[in-house]
Parts: sequence; structure tokens; C-alpha cells
Amino acid sequence: MLITDHDSYKAYRYYMKLPHKPSNFVVLKGIEYDTIDAGHMLIIMPSHVKLPILELRGLPVLLLIEIVHHYGGIIGPAHPCGEKFLSIRNTLRDKIAGTIFKKFDFIEGFNACEDADSNMRAMRLAKEHNLPCFGGSDSHKADGIGFGYTIFQENISDETDLINYIRAGKATMVGGSHYEHTTKAKLGKVNKILVYSFWLYNKTSALLRRKSRNLELMENHIIESIRSSRHSKSKYILIDRDNGQ
Repeated sequence: MLITDHDSYKAYRYYMKLPHKPSNFVVLKGIEYDTIDAGHMLIIMPSHVKLPILELRGLPVLLLIEIVHHYGGIIGPAHPCGEKFLSIRNTLRDKIAGTIFKKFDFIEGFNACEDADSNMRAMRLAKEHNLPCFGGSDSHKADGIGFGYTIFQENISDETDLINYIRAGKATMVGGSHYEHTTKAKLGKVNKILVYSFWLYNKTSALLRRKSRNLELMENHIIESIRSSRHSKSKYILIDRDNGQ
């Protein structure tokens, strides 16, 4: 099981502290990161890497990709053809989104909470950009666990194994069944209000964490480290949009 909570590793930490864990069941840590400009991103970092910046929502997607790759991780869009503001295809313009897809390591091709059309378009994107697919349950409740899956050709024992597998270009198979009890299904047309409310919540939370993000970036020399890397020529300016700085 790969646990990818929103902007947090808390559930994984809770699991690791449990006194009795099954010895024959592997639990990996990932994160579903809320970007400020491209919806949700799934991230897996190497087993030994700890990056507090990933628990501070609101980074722009291009900078997030650079940080993840610089520290050896992999990143791909969650439910890329899903709701507005929550998915990259319904958040960024097609031309910009197409350029960014070249930088991803995988795509979530099957999401148990998305409808068949959304998943079909996600799989088409993966094929178009020659990227492997992940399948996930996107479970926010206990009864939603296990509806989506990813099949690998080898055993995966930790996060580093998973990263190496994907980077080696090895095959994945995804599938599952649709989870019928999503909030979207219950609300129907009223769900649009929830989507815009979430957008407002995400923007507000991102602003509240801006100072913490910038401190984390500076204290850990993340930007300088990326700039000086021989593998990257990217340049970044941290922008305070509220104060125009």
C-alpha cells in the first residue's frame, strides 16, 4: 500500500508507530501535493530523503518538479482529467500542460473515484507522452480502500525500489472498480460549490504557508542547490504576489 495523504506524512508516521504491524504487508509513504497552479501531484521520494517543504502546500508545479527530481524522487499528476482546480488538464492551458507532461515520471491512469471518461482520457495522456500509469483508490474513507491497484513485474520493498522500477521504464498494469460513494456523486450539481470552496481553501492555505515555505527553501538551500546542479539550468524567483515583490 502506498499512502499519499494531502500535503502530509502523518498517516504513514502513525502506521510506523503501531506496536504490531503485519510482517508480510509493505506500506510505502508518498504524498499528494496541492500545487498553486496545476492541481494535485503524486510524489514518491527515496526512502532516506526527508523534505519538510513537501508538507507545505502551494508551490508552483515547475519548481515542485525540480525539487522532487533534484532529491531523487518521482512525480506525476493525480486524476489529470478530473475536477477543475484539482487536476492539471482542467487547471493549466493545454499548451503549457503539454510541456509540463514531458517532465513527469508517471500519470495516474486509473482513479477509483473518477468516472470512466476521465480515466480513459488519463490513460490516453499516458500513452501520448509514453509514461507509465499508476492506479489508485483515492480513498478518503476506510470503505474506499482497495478499489484501485497497480501491478508491477517485480517485488517492491521500499520507496527507492519503486522509484528505480519506474525510472528503468518497466511496465505497470492498472485497474480496479469505481467507488460509488464519493462526495461528488452524493452532491450532484451542487458539487461545483464544493469545488470552488476547495479552490478558495487551497489558495488561502497556500498563502498562510508561504512564509514557512520560503523559510524552508532558504534554510535548506534548496533553490541554491538546484541552481548549482550540473543537471539543471533553471532559475527561480520567489514572488510575493500580495506585496508585489
